[in-house]
Amino acid sequence: MPHPDLALPRLIAHRGLSARAPENTLAAVRAAHDAGITWVELDVQLLGDETPVIWHDRDLKRCSDGRGRLADLTLAQIQHLDAGGWFDPAFAGEPMATLEEMLVLLDSLGMGANLELKVNRGHAPEALAERVVPQVLDALPPERRLLSSFDAMALAHSRRFAPAEALALGVLFDRVPRDWEPHCRAIGAFSVHAKWKRLSEARARAIKGAGLTLVCYTANDPASFAPRWNWGVDAVISDDPTRFAP
Repeated sequence: MPHPDLALPRLIAHRGLSARAPENTLAAVRAAHDAGITWVELDVQLLGDETPVIWHDRDLKRCSDGRGRLADLTLAQIQHLDAGGWFDPAFAGEPMATLEEMLVLLDSLGMGANLELKVNRGHAPEALAERVVPQVLDALPPERRLLSSFDAMALAHSRRFAPAEALALGVLFDRVPRDWEPHCRAIGAFSVHAKWKRLSEARARAIKGAGLTLVCYTANDPASFAPRWNWGVDAVISDDPTRFAP
């Protein structure tokens, strides 16, 4: 199946350069860019008013000075959050980024993004796709955008907005199951995203044999990860990809 002229780099920064800046923030993306990383992986989900924001957890507790579930919050309520001080005082006052703000930054820096459609409890995957996919299609060229998800419905709904040659989709697995291929074929997947410690060589080679791009997450030990390059892995998502030799 044809896909965009998309060649992922070997190294992708997990939630931005999250080893050096607060995850999923504008600061983390700028840090990745400053470190010479050209692609970032980011999480996107909806607030209660359906504003798409760059955030991983279903609530605010871990990565901000606020409390509450995203499903219960509005854009006005999150605008004064500190989403950076928890990481380091140097990042105090860093805001939660909206998808719109993040896409503007990515485009200005010429960076590519793997945006994970994050379907946490209390959120509808169809609504997430409907709010996110058109914005991404408008903001980034095909060769610099990849949408992925653990949620089959979010991916299926995303495919309705653009064919495979215009929008690359990736299927996320905690452990790649035996029936991985039908899941990928159903949405015309470009890539499989596998947890690196749970990926077998046989499964990796089967994925590559099927013509799919293989991405591993989240690897931070280059020496332990090294044998997997020989299995055909195309890209690794890391909290600090600068630790990997070029």
